[in-house]
Amino acid sequence: MSATRIGMAFVLALAVAAQPLPAAGAAATQLPAKTMTPAGFRQGTAVYVRMRDGVEIAVNVILPPDLQPGERVPALMRTTRYWRATGFGWWTRLKLALHLVQPKAFENRQRAYFNERRFAVLVADARGSGASSGSRTVEYSRDEIADLGEVAAWAARQAWCNGRVGTFGISYDGNTAELAAVPNEPAIRAVMPLYDDFDTQQLIAPGGVYLSGFLEPWSHLVAALDRNDVCATAEVSGFKCRLVHAMTTGVQPVDADPAGRQLARYVAGHRNLDVAQAVRRLEYRDDSMDSKDGAIHMADLSPYGKRRSIESSGVPMMVWCGWLDATPCAGALERYLTFSNPQVLVMGPFSHGGTFNTDPFASKHRPAVPPVEEQYRMEADFFERTLRGEPSPKIDSEIRYYTMGEGAWHTTRSWPPAGLSSERLYLAPGQSLASQAPADAGPADTYTVDFTVSSGSATRWHTQLGGGDVVYPDRAQADRKLLVYTGEPLTRDVEITGSPVLTLALASTAGDGAIHAYLEDVSPEGRVTYLDEGVFRVIHRKEVDPDSLPYRPLGPAHSFLRADAEPLHPGEVATIRFALIPTSVLLRRGHRIRLALAGADAGLFQRYPAEGTPVWTVHRDREHPSFLELPMRSR
Repeated sequence: MSATRIGMAFVLALAVAAQPLPAAGAAATQLPAKTMTPAGFRQGTAVYVRMRDGVEIAVNVILPPDLQPGERVPALMRTTRYWRATGFGWWTRLKLALHLVQPKAFENRQRAYFNERRFAVLVADARGSGASSGSRTVEYSRDEIADLGEVAAWAARQAWCNGRVGTFGISYDGNTAELAAVPNEPAIRAVMPLYDDFDTQQLIAPGGVYLSGFLEPWSHLVAALDRNDVCATAEVSGFKCRLVHAMTTGVQPVDADPAGRQLARYVAGHRNLDVAQAVRRLEYRDDSMDSKDGAIHMADLSPYGKRRSIESSGVPMMVWCGWLDATPCAGALERYLTFSNPQVLVMGPFSHGGTFNTDPFASKHRPAVPPVEEQYRMEADFFERTLRGEPSPKIDSEIRYYTMGEGAWHTTRSWPPAGLSSERLYLAPGQSLASQAPADAGPADTYTVDFTVSSGSATRWHTQLGGGDVVYPDRAQADRKLLVYTGEPLTRDVEITGSPVLTLALASTAGDGAIHAYLEDVSPEGRVTYLDEGVFRVIHRKEVDPDSLPYRPLGPAHSFLRADAEPLHPGEVATIRFALIPTSVLLRRGHRIRLALAGADAGLFQRYPAEGTPVWTVHRDREHPSFLELPMRSR
């Protein structure tokens, strides 16, 4: 999806439907009608909450409509940098006045469901964004994280609150939900990161390969939002700009500022950094950029870097991720294997935000599995357990995962699940995969990197920009430009659950490069179905002690530190090992497993090297075997 389509979809969704838009913080939350609850509180209010340094955070508070006198309910808090709510333009107000559209059309479904389950819902604009004052020195800054605890403490003191707060959110808002545990604010009793990034580097540069096709349009989008510029957000001008303004005025002011004068002053003070430009400088994990808080490293922008504080909070977590949604499932499993907090992890066939069923073998991609309303029920059930009673019951860690192709859910407390074994498929003559190790010396395959190849326009990486469906077409045609190895027909149904690991004995004519490795299913009829992929920049091939890393890796341990970078020596064979993104999929008897290798993914990832056309030599002999290790079991 282009940045223009992302921006227009964003504006239209906020102004017309206000339904969940995962890449934009699960959509803005409009206030309900200014009605009074039986308890004597207005159901919906928009206020400023003053922070320790004078910055004012805009917060919408939405109470259950039938809140009773004396009733105190838990608060669920979402903090966003995508506007907590939008103001209605004249055309939208006219349609409401003429009853051409009902107020319910602007209702955020998740918020409404939480209200029905008798939770108060707070939605806040992060400092330096939306209607809040201040500026943003960096995403997830020290001050932004401190704000999360202060807003939660303010909510806990309100007369309608039982003193207990849970945090939730999708994508960026999922990261703030988790980072809310860092201040160790006693009122915060549970956090729910949904489709978030435990290690921000895995989103910015998975495997060390810069994901320019995501970060650059995202950076342009949030810059426009921070200026409250709806036309720049939609990338329109002239008549189309006037049309957009007729639908929405931009971010919603607070109740005490109906004319938006204070809002305008605060927006003028949003002197924020260019995110893409700043992050591009963080090529290695130990690179830093300067800020008023000192040197900022990748660990400072990621929940894994706050491990000590998050673990000391002891708060239980419910974490959701999608198998075909970029890399959040990798991060979710790394968190599960590293952090001591009780964790309920749900990994399914979800697009970013959970709207679509992305199982590549599903005939229909809607409804999601489980449907969105069932997802809300599961989320509310978790908050019921952790926020309603005192003391809260013990939460046992577990993983609920869906196996694609089978259409079934499973539960485990360990990862990988018990009963799986690692099986090797060796790259073999005739571009085949074989279970037997090579016995000969010398054979190899050559491949000239084609920088025009692409994985499509509705991939696991595109869903991060808008939460759209993930649809890979039949890859038979695309594979003609790749170096492919295909196995024999399966003699039984097999399940692959975990992180496949690829070992390549590779020589190249260039000192740098990116490997894009695709795991695919080939049907008896010849259809090629995308299953999984791994991305890796070859200069990071050095393996290190896993205990030296900040979290437990899912495959070979790489530091991504500048000091550990090792350019290839042209023509010299190097052993490169890396994990593909974790998955769970069932392959049927008669189908074949395919490994497809590329050196680029045009339009999404930066090319390496910047100039020249490398030629690879992939060795597959007795001395230099290349192979794919799959966590498998017969079914």
